[in-house]
Amino acid sequence: MKIVLVGAGSIQFGYGTLGDIFNSTLLKGCEITLLDINATALEVVLKTTKEFLQKHKLSYTVNATTDRREAFQGADFIISSIEVGNRFQLWDEDWKIPLQYGVHQVYGENGGPGGVFHSLRIGKVILDIVKDAMEICPNAWIFNYSNPMTAICTTVKRAYPEAKFVGMCHEIGWLGRWLPRMLNRKHEDLHYRAAGLNHFSCMITLTDRKSGMDLYPEVLQKAEAFFEREPGYSDLFDEYRRTGTLSAAEKFDKGETNLKSAYEFTDRRLVQFMLKNYQLLPITTDSHFGEYLSWAWDVVDHRGILDFYDVYKIMLSQEVPHGIRLETSERVIPIIDGILGNTNYEEAAVNVQNLGLIEDLPSWLVVEVPALINKSGVNGIKMPDLPKGYLGLLRGYTSVYDLTAEAIIHEKREYAIQALLANPVVHQASHLEAMVDRVISKQQKWLGYLK
Repeated sequence: MKIVLVGAGSIQFGYGTLGDIFNSTLLKGCEITLLDINATALEVVLKTTKEFLQKHKLSYTVNATTDRREAFQGADFIISSIEVGNRFQLWDEDWKIPLQYGVHQVYGENGGPGGVFHSLRIGKVILDIVKDAMEICPNAWIFNYSNPMTAICTTVKRAYPEAKFVGMCHEIGWLGRWLPRMLNRKHEDLHYRAAGLNHFSCMITLTDRKSGMDLYPEVLQKAEAFFEREPGYSDLFDEYRRTGTLSAAEKFDKGETNLKSAYEFTDRRLVQFMLKNYQLLPITTDSHFGEYLSWAWDVVDHRGILDFYDVYKIMLSQEVPHGIRLETSERVIPIIDGILGNTNYEEAAVNVQNLGLIEDLPSWLVVEVPALINKSGVNGIKMPDLPKGYLGLLRGYTSVYDLTAEAIIHEKREYAIQALLANPVVHQASHLEAMVDRVISKQQKWLGYLK
């Protein structure tokens, strides 16, 4: 068994995934190839890994390379988590250049104009990665952690429909943190299913595992008061301004609070708006949901978003790598175990091609749904009868993904412009072409392929 980690030079991704692998019984003794374009960072991760294996007397074959085609030889599973260029510099440009041309947006990382530029930039690189995989190890499963998830996965499945390509996102885990406290029930007694698009998904059903009772009415009854108690963005950053510290994160590390981390607070306004107007609970903890909606600009916590962005950069720059731990931090290794062990368990959220899973959305679109995991692979579970109002929101963004995929695959600037014109967040057109040319000029290394 051979697993390739693409982007393994990232300490957070590399160490975390290695720890997950070493915690698996079925993957014991497998070969692991670390792949990255940064040879220096790669060497650090390789050295740490070998020391860890020796210390814990674990028997794995671990090697590292910067040669992608070499890495993919004989691969059974490829796990990819990459970004291109200077992450925050490019994010700034994705976010702020549209503002200079009169287009406001929430975040601009996954949706809106910024999300389109981000997709065009990284989607092309990931398409090249998949091209090599399809030539060298066409039967390998490829798991993608990079954003913008829906745009990337839709593009890959359009260009390589036979690829075993699955998008992974951990945001549904917030239901496991919210619901037990909201309903005063044990997590293992709750069965929830969510569906939609990545970062644009809502809980559709919630039942008691033992009795089968529908618990969604109780959520709608209790959610407003619950989220009033939950820390909001601005609560965190008021503390940061006063003290220069983020004690909430320290309290979490000591088990004194239920917060996962200091930069994952809830945009209460957007969650409560969806609950009131659509009777649905978004699974996204922050304001990413608002990236896809024109009216979200009027709802979200703008002050909190900007504060979050500033403090997020500080926190990442100050983050001390924890090293490799024998624990499971993400869901991809349990999925691989489920395939190898034919366990037929239900995974809460994967990003796979629609093909009728959500009937009212196009078949070519990649959707985020639960899945059954067994020897046949990752099998999306059909989610029927999504509420009409919610479907209206989802359908409003599908053309953006269609045209973004066409722009990447056919390398056409006109499709990029049309993706923006189809975008519900874009509310003016007179300077749109100039805005696109400005971003292409600033990001020539990544977007120069658009002609």
